[in-house]
Order: sequence, then C-alpha cells, then structure tokens
Amino acid sequence: MSGAALGLEIVFVFFLALFLLHRYGDFKKQHRLVIIATLLAWYLCFLIVFILPLDVSTTIYNRCKLAVNSSPAESNGSYVTLAPSKQKCFKPWSYIPNGIMPIFWRVVYWTSQFLTWILLPFMQSYARSGGFSITGKIKTALIENAIYYGTYLLIFGAFLIYVAVNPNFNLQWNQLQTIGIAAANTWGLFLLVLLLGYGLVEIPRSHWNGAKRGYLLMKTYFKAAKLMTEKADAEENLEDIMEEVRKVSESIKYNHPLRKCVDTILKKCPTEYQERMGRNMDDYEDFDERQNSYPSEKSLVKLHKQVIYSVQRHRRTQVQWQILLEQAFYLEDVAKNETSATRQFVHTFRSQEPENKIIQYFYTPTIEWYWECLLRPWFYRVLAVVLATFSVIVVWSECTFFSTRPVLSLFAVFIQLAEKTYNYIYIEMACFLTIFFLSICVYSTVFRIRVFNYYYLASHHQTDAYSLLFSGMLFCRLTPPLCLNFLGLTHMDATISHRNTQPTAYTSIMGSMRVLTFIADGFYIYYPMLVVILCIATYFSLGTRCLNLLGFQQFMGDSEMTSDLIDEGKELIKREKRKRQRQEEGENRRREWKERYGNRDDSTRNRVVHTDQKESSFSETSINRPLSKYTRSNGRTERDRIELLQDAEPLDFNADLINDDPLELDSGR
Repeated sequence: MSGAALGLEIVFVFFLALFLLHRYGDFKKQHRLVIIATLLAWYLCFLIVFILPLDVSTTIYNRCKLAVNSSPAESNGSYVTLAPSKQKCFKPWSYIPNGIMPIFWRVVYWTSQFLTWILLPFMQSYARSGGFSITGKIKTALIENAIYYGTYLLIFGAFLIYVAVNPNFNLQWNQLQTIGIAAANTWGLFLLVLLLGYGLVEIPRSHWNGAKRGYLLMKTYFKAAKLMTEKADAEENLEDIMEEVRKVSESIKYNHPLRKCVDTILKKCPTEYQERMGRNMDDYEDFDERQNSYPSEKSLVKLHKQVIYSVQRHRRTQVQWQILLEQAFYLEDVAKNETSATRQFVHTFRSQEPENKIIQYFYTPTIEWYWECLLRPWFYRVLAVVLATFSVIVVWSECTFFSTRPVLSLFAVFIQLAEKTYNYIYIEMACFLTIFFLSICVYSTVFRIRVFNYYYLASHHQTDAYSLLFSGMLFCRLTPPLCLNFLGLTHMDATISHRNTQPTAYTSIMGSMRVLTFIADGFYIYYPMLVVILCIATYFSLGTRCLNLLGFQQFMGDSEMTSDLIDEGKELIKREKRKRQRQEEGENRRREWKERYGNRDDSTRNRVVHTDQKESSFSETSINRPLSKYTRSNGRTERDRIELLQDAEPLDFNADLINDDPLELDSGR
C-alpha cells in the first residue's frame, strides 16, 4: 500500500475539480486554455487539501522511528516525544516513502504560485481583450499588466538594494526564497481570515434558516425581483450594443479594410440579431473615405469587448431566470404539500428534463413527501448544530493555538492524543475533517461573493472566463496560508509548537519563518484572532446592513425594501406560473386531440393510400396491355404524330386579349 493512497487521492481530486469546473464553466464555448488553466489551479489547490493529512501521518511515523532509533538520553534532549516500544511504531497504511513528499510539495506549490502571480493575471487580460488577433490580445494583456508586474518588480528591487547596502544583512538565496514565500502567505492570510470569519457563521446559519418553513420561498421571491431587474437591464444593454453594431455594419461595406473585424463582431452576436442585420445589409455599395467618417480599429476593439460582455450577461440572466422559476415552483409545491392528507408529493408542473428511471423508481411521491415535508427540516437543523459546533471549535483554536503549555487548541489536543497511541486512521480522519471544514468555509465564500458584474461564479455553465480565472487566482493564494494555519492549529508546525521535532514535508518547503521574526512571532500569531470580530459582525449582519444603506438591496427580514421586493417577486412568479399553466393546457388539448382523432385520421389516410395504390396498379396494367398488344405498330404511330405536328399551323397570339379583371373574364365566358 506504499504510495497507493497518494495515487488514489490524486486521481479522485482530479475528477472532483473537473466536475466542479464543468458545473460552472462551459467546455464547448470557452477557450481551451482558459479551461486548462482554471482546472490546473483548482486541481492543485484541492490536491494540497487532500494530501496534507497523509503528510501529517507520515511525519508522525517518521518521528516515531527517530525516537526508537535514538537513545533515551538523546530522546530527552533532542526530541520531546518519548521513546515508545518498537511494537507501537508500526507503519501506517497510507505511508509515503521518504523523498516523495518534498518533491511533490515543491512542484505543486511553485506551480500554483506561477499560476496565481504570473499566468492567470495575464490570461485574465487576454480573455477580456476585444482584439481581433492573437498578437493584438497579447499586446493588450501586456499593457494592462505592466503596472501590475511593475509594482512587484519595484518592491522586490528596492528590497534587494536595501539588503545589498545594509551590512547587517547577509541573506542567502534560501533566505530570499523564504522571504518571498512569507510575503505571499501574509497577503493570503490577510484575505483568508476575512473569508473564514464570514463562512464560519454564514454556513451554519444558512442551513438553520433553510429548515424554517417559508424562509427559502421568501428569499426566492426576493431573488426573483432582483434578477428581473438585472435581466431587464441586461436586455436593454444588449439592445443598445446591437444598435451600435448595426450602425457600424451598415457604414463599413464589404470591401472596407475593417470589414473582417465587423464580421468577427457579428459572429459573437445572437442569431436573431445576425439575421436582422444581414437582412438590412447592402453589400453592393462601395465605401468612400471622403464621404463618410468610419470608426477606427481601436473603437471596433472596444465594441467587440462590449459585445462579448453584453451577450454573456444576457445569456446568464436568461438561464438563471429559468432556474429560479423552477426553484420557486418547487418551493411553492412543498408549501402546498405540507398539509396534504394523502402524504404524496404532487407537482404542479412536470419536470422539463427527462427523469432518471432508477431515481423515479426509488424516489416515489411518498418518499419525496416524507423527505421534503418532514425529514429535511430536521436534517438541516441537526446539520446546522454540528456545523455551529465546528465553528466554535475553530474560533477557540484560532485564539489559543499559540499556547503550548498548556495546549488549549482543541485540534492540537485531538492530534496529540491520537499520536500517543499511533492511531493513524484517527489522525488522518481528524486532520481531514478539520482542513476540509476550513476549506469549505473559505471556498464557499469565494463561490458566493460577487463583485458587481466583474466577478461572479454562476452555476449551470454560466461563468465567464474572467471570473473562472479570478477564482483560480484566489484559490492559489488562499490555499498555502490555509494549510499553514491548519498546521498551526494542530501544533504540527515547529514555529508554533516550539518543539525541536521533525517538521512536515510541507513546512520544510515553506522554510523557516524565523528569518522574519516580526511576521513569525507577530502577524501569524495575533492576526487570526481577528476572526472573532469578523464572526460577531457576520452574526449581526453588519456587512449586509451597510450594503443595504448604500443602495445594494440585501435580504433582511426587518426592512421595508425587502418586503416590497418579496411582494414584487411573488407577483412575478404568479405571472410566470399562469403563463406556464396556459402552455401546458394548450399542450394537453393538442395531445387529447391527437389521441381522439389521430387513429381515425391515420386509418382514413391508410385507406386513401391503399385506394390510390390500387388505382395506380390498375392503370399500370391497363396501360401495359395495349402497349404489349400494339408493339409492332409503335414505330408507325410515332411517325404519324410527327407529321401531324409538322402540318399544324401556328396560333396567332394577341396580347390585347389578355385581361386582368376576373369579372370580365367570367362575363366573357
């Protein structure tokens, strides 16, 4: 089993990242490089989270071997861990051989850092560029990232000059590398605590509120009102952009040098607009530079960028509106079926997607009623209590993980108790649950946040390339400090535990933070305590209230604006429900008509076809008989027909006889 667990997790994490990317991205329409870069970023970050527990168990086993091989005197002086008996020091099932983990962490870490600081920002500018050629897009991306890259180079150059001039510093390459890692982790830890403070409160609260009757339905009404406003805005914006495209398409003719750029823009437009513009085009008119003022290539690049953005936004709002309607109809069905005496779940509308027969066989209407109306609220309450307990443990450990005597961090207590008995399965499960919960709190916040319309992760393949790449950047910057924070909570980091023991392979790659003591002993220790203040602010919804005061409508139960939007959304859902009911009634009437008169029409049609076949066969036989009878005189009759045609006089055609008035024709007859 040596290394088998590592291989299995590598394969599993790859398919997990691929599944999530398929849910948010669009493999058919988005560029392959965008998909590959985002998949690689997500894959590496998820891989770090899943492999780190194996690193912890392997490190504990290596410590055990060192303690066994050393003498008791050396054990008391060099290693704090007591020398156990050789029977207790057995190899874990997921043991990874020496030398593999350092190389693995080095490749994964530096690849993720290259993605987040160099490649992904460049690809973001490349994806948003409206250039018509690869060279133009690369040029635009380089110009946009010049300030971004120049700032880092300026800071790094100033630091190198300061180190070279100051004689007190004698830094080597390894120390410079550690300083760079510490700077990146400091930036990531700053953002990590902000996202973690929100997720620790919001995730348990969302599950608790999901168990309340009517809460999800009211929130869905609120979302419907906001989404309808955004949908109307997107449609209006698309109409304005398409009008500009139409004017440009009409002004730039077929033989203009920039006509290829216009054709590229037209290909990005929706099909109905393309047909409308192509119908009004007159490609036979030549352009004249002296008569008309034509747009420049720079303005076409800007228009191309606006077309891409407006079409993506319009398509996303349309899909989200349909998904929200299905969700609202289902929640209304749940509220209606709660008082059902038959205890069978009845849907108002049939599902538009084909149902799986296996799921339909096991998930019967009775089971669906018990789950949705009876068991699901209680399940969400229990889950919310469990998540809230984890959140309290995390907050307590974040505030006390620097204390080593006594050990106050609960995660460190759990790991040390398991380390004494060398229960590797328990160690790996405890480590995995801890880091998995921290990752869920942080990553779910990344999926939930929305920065206007520039960054928004929308499910059902509606996320644009810019948002996908930006999420990859955030994951690569948040995951390393998240893992270091986890190792600090469990006292597996020697910088925190102050024990002279063998570090984990991940910590050895990060280097000793003692090079920057004010970061190792100051920022890394006391800044995570800020999570308490952030959790309190999230619990009282201070951020939501501030956004509501600034004019960004947020769902708040005690707000008049929220009540008005709920009423508006309720009316919108009613209108769409009536429209859907009329459509289904029309389909049912057509189906009943086909079932009632379809067989009769088919039988009548079959009789007519059968009669025609009989007549055609009879006519064929009647025609073939005289042909067979008068075969010998065939040549003579053909000659007589030709002579008659030659002797016939031509008709005198007079155009004056033609009359268009049908009344006069009838009278003439």
